Amino acid sequence: MNRELGAFLQARRNEVTPEDVGLASGPRRRVRGLRREELAELAGISVEYLVRLEQGRTAQPSASVIESLARALDLSEAERAHLFDLTSPRPRRSRPSGGARRELAQLMERMTDIPALHTDHRLDLLAWNRLAAALFPGLCQPGANLARYNFLAEPGVYADREEVLRATVGQLRLATGRHPDDPALTALIGELSVRSPRFRTLWAGRVVKERTDGVKRFTHPVVGELTLRYETFELPGGSGQRLMLLHPEPGGADEESLRLLASWSA
Repeated sequence: MNRELGAFLQARRNEVTPEDVGLASGPRRRVRGLRREELAELAGISVEYLVRLEQGRTAQPSASVIESLARALDLSEAERAHLFDLTSPRPRRSRPSGGARRELAQLMERMTDIPALHTDHRLDLLAWNRLAAALFPGLCQPGANLARYNFLAEPGVYADREEVLRATVGQLRLATGRHPDDPALTALIGELSVRSPRFRTLWAGRVVKERTDGVKRFTHPVVGELTLRYETFELPGGSGQRLMLLHPEPGGADEESLRLLASWSA
């Protein structure tokens, strides 16, 4: 039985309004999101089959059905990928993520003017450079995990903390679809669910996000307000390891603040 598939479909159906998909809502509508009948019609499947999917009683729907559901629910690329992960017929065995390659760690240390973080699919921290350690106080140490830091560290350094928390949960949700047999990932999610009410709420909402670039705003104890762009690169090999680089807009106050932070950390 694929209960996670059913729960994900229900969560996304509840988030899509009739107006989102070109349907009239009506004045007496009591259902949050789409009715099953509406989603079934949009996806071109029977209501009975959709009920079996949402109840986890259909283990292997076809790729065409999944594609139709993804289109009907207007899923993002990350949500669509997660939906296919949940229905993948291939055996999915988690491999140890391993540590950072020595050459990559050395390259990161040579990056003296931008922060760099290297994580695995669980957001375990594998390597970092000196400026990243200064930017994220208390994070960069052996055995650290970025999700624990984001949810449990007090005080946080993020000005847009809620956005960071949602993105963190979304990334972990993607990881569970790609690494369903990873006991360390399961244990991490259990720990965060117990220790963080906010994580527990977001996790129950089946949030799925994959952000490879964007902006992070910090309230840093040394340099104050700081806005940095970030780029995240997935490393080859299929292990889920990623390299995140943060950088300021050239010539602005944020560049000067980051230069001051680099001097302070040195």
